[in-house]
Amino acid sequence: MELRQLEYFVAVAEERNFTRAAERVHISQSGVSAQIRRLERELGAELFDRSARTATLTVAGKAALEHARAALAAAGAVGRAVGEVTGLVRGRLTVGMVIGCTLTPLFDALAAFHRAHPGVEISLLEDNSDRLVEGVRDGTLDLALVGTATATPDGLEALTILSERLVAAVPAGHPLADRSRVTLDALVTHPIVCMPPGTGLRTAFDRACAAHHLEPSIVLEAGAADAVADLAARGLGVAVLSESMAEGHRPRLTARAVDGLDTPALLALVWKNAPHPAVREMLAHSRRAFAGPGSGQDSIA
Repeated sequence: MELRQLEYFVAVAEERNFTRAAERVHISQSGVSAQIRRLERELGAELFDRSARTATLTVAGKAALEHARAALAAAGAVGRAVGEVTGLVRGRLTVGMVIGCTLTPLFDALAAFHRAHPGVEISLLEDNSDRLVEGVRDGTLDLALVGTATATPDGLEALTILSERLVAAVPAGHPLADRSRVTLDALVTHPIVCMPPGTGLRTAFDRACAAHHLEPSIVLEAGAADAVADLAARGLGVAVLSESMAEGHRPRLTARAVDGLDTPALLALVWKNAPHPAVREMLAHSRRAFAGPGSGQDSIA
């Protein structure tokens, strides 16, 4: 009995068609049929009822299916275990990153990972945080750097990189600039410039407003912190930014803490539980990179 025979058997069982199974495993239909016949002879029983248009499992086939799947999974685990021990991590690593992020420790971690494991192909994709989280959940992404208002998004593991309060940022001469502190009630009486829905910063702001039963007037949205700051500096509204974002735009903008705006905006790496070796290696490089000097100087989106 060979693993490839079990692979073909599982493919036919799942596709319920020899032609589609052959396309899936990238060999000819006759090759699949021949290997299934060899497996049946070895087992002494037919695995498929071939009398209908679809290939349906016999009683013997149904009994064999889960064991075949388990055998293939076990074989894959053997390969991964050997790869981890020998350091030969190979394959593809797909990393997500919030739009407009210039977080240099992430780039340092990617570079260190590439040097250590040149056999792994790396892809880096930008999107808003909500879509990145969904990409990790559905397996499109292996891990992602996201802005979030939740320390650990449902169904995922997370490593918090930054946690910052949100502030109101206004230009000189704005009524809020003369106050040492601002209440959330006072803030929402002014037009707001903020990041769009789907970003961690916006989620944190929306949750705070909802908790206080407030409906802010968000007149302008921009996906990059610099754009939000530039719009506010021109008097188009009060910018809602994280502390580090606002700090980077002094003296054009004055940042004020907001009473009632207590939900922090978080920047986090997220991944699925039980990650494969490439993800574990990337996480190890990320922890080292983000623990280094200057690792917290970038913004949350």
